[in-house]
Amino acid sequence: MGKLVFERPIIKKLSSGMPSKFGMKTKIDPIIEIDNNLVKDLLNEFGSPLFVISEKTMRKTYQKAKRSFSTRYPKVQFSWSYKTNYLDAVCRVFHQEGSWAEVVSGFEYDKAIRNGVSGDHIIFNGPDKSMEDLEKAVLNSSLIHIDHFDELYNLIELADKLDKVPKVAIRVNMDTGIYPQWDRFGFNYDNGEAWDALNRIMLSKKLDLVGLHTHIGTYILTASAYNKAASKLADLTSGLERKYGHIIKYIDMGGGFASKSTLKGAYLSGTDTAPSFDDYADAISSALINSSIKPENLPLLILETGRALIDDAGYILGTILANKRLADGRRATIADIGINLLFTSFWYEHNIVPAQPFSDHTEETAIYGPLCMNIDVLREAIDFPALKPGDHIVINRVGAYNMTQWMQFITMRPNVIMIDMEGKPFIIRKNETIETILAQEVVPAYLK
Repeated sequence: MGKLVFERPIIKKLSSGMPSKFGMKTKIDPIIEIDNNLVKDLLNEFGSPLFVISEKTMRKTYQKAKRSFSTRYPKVQFSWSYKTNYLDAVCRVFHQEGSWAEVVSGFEYDKAIRNGVSGDHIIFNGPDKSMEDLEKAVLNSSLIHIDHFDELYNLIELADKLDKVPKVAIRVNMDTGIYPQWDRFGFNYDNGEAWDALNRIMLSKKLDLVGLHTHIGTYILTASAYNKAASKLADLTSGLERKYGHIIKYIDMGGGFASKSTLKGAYLSGTDTAPSFDDYADAISSALINSSIKPENLPLLILETGRALIDDAGYILGTILANKRLADGRRATIADIGINLLFTSFWYEHNIVPAQPFSDHTEETAIYGPLCMNIDVLREAIDFPALKPGDHIVINRVGAYNMTQWMQFITMRPNVIMIDMEGKPFIIRKNETIETILAQEVVPAYLK
C-alpha cells in the first residue's frame, strides 16, 4: 500500500451556494463514462476540451416530449429550432424522428434545405428576412411567420411579382404574466395590433393565412403562462372564423420550455423546479380543446422546442490546468474550458463534476477557464474536491446554444463528437486549426 496523500485541514465558510430547507448537497457524483465510453478514453482520442452529444438521449427525450403532447391533443407536430443547435448531425437526428425545421435566418434556412427538409416543412421566423430570403421561402412554399408590418407589405409586393400566394402566419406577443414580456417580436395581442395585422392580411387577398404563432419567452418555469398564450391565439382563431369564415390550419406555440439546468441565483435546482413535458402539454392542450374553436376545426399544434430536447444530451469534457489561492484564501481551479465555448455559463450554475475517483474532502472553489479575461468564470463558488493538473472534469446539460453561440476567441473551437445508438463515437464537427482561421483572412499586398 502506497503512502497516503496529505490533505491539510480547512475551515469552510458557507458561501458556495444558497442552501434550501433540505440543506446543501454534500455528495458529488462523478461522471466517469458517457454511453459506455470512458471520459478519459474520449479525451485521449479526440482531445481536450471536447463536446460530446448523446444520440440516445436526444431520441429518448424527443420521444418523451412527443408522447406527452400526442396523448393530450389529436394533431401535434414538432419543428426543430435550428438556432438551439444547428450542427447537421443533430438536426438530422430530430428530422429522422419526424421533426420539421424552424429557422430564423437565411443561413439557417439554407442549412435546413441542405439537410433534406422540404420547403413546406420549414417555418421561417425572425425579424431579419431579406427580400431574397422571402422570395426563396415563397417559391419553396415555406411557412413564413410575419414579424412586423414592413415584412407584411414586402410579402404582398412579392406575391404580385412572383404570381404566387405566400403561406403566412403572424407572430403574436402578449401579456401572459411572465416578466419581462417579450414584446419586441411580432404583433401585440392586448393592444389590438395583432388583430389589425390579421385584417390587413385577409383584406389583401394576396396572402394565404395558414397559422398563428407565439413565443412568449425563454426558460419559462410557469406552464400556466402557455395556457394563457394558447387561449389568446384560440380567441384570434375564433375571431377569424366568425368574421371571415376563415379556418386557421395551425397554432404554433414556439419554444421556451425549461431544461433541467439551474439558473444563476435560483433557490432550488432546475431538476426540482422545471416543469415536465406533461405539465406544458396539459396547459396548452387544455386551452385549445376548451376554447370556442369547433372540434372539427381544431388546428395542428406545432411546437418549436429546442433547449428542453437537446440540453440533457450535451456534455463538455475538459482537463484541469492548475490550482492557486486567491487573495482572500479561496482555492481557484483553472480548466481548459472557457466561456468562449460555454456561453451559457453566464446564466446557468452548470453542474461540474470530476471524471475520476476523488477525495471526499471538499472546499469552496472558484472554477475558471483559460482565457485572459476576468469574466472567464465557469463557477464563482462551488463546493468541490481538490483536483490536480491533468485530472478531468465533465460539465453536463450543455447541448443547447453553446455550439451556436460559441466564439473563436483566444483558443480555437474543439472537436464535437456524437455517440450513436450503439455507443460508437463519431466526429460531427472537426476542431479548428490555424489553417481554419487563416483561410478567411486576406493580407493586403502592401503588408506582404
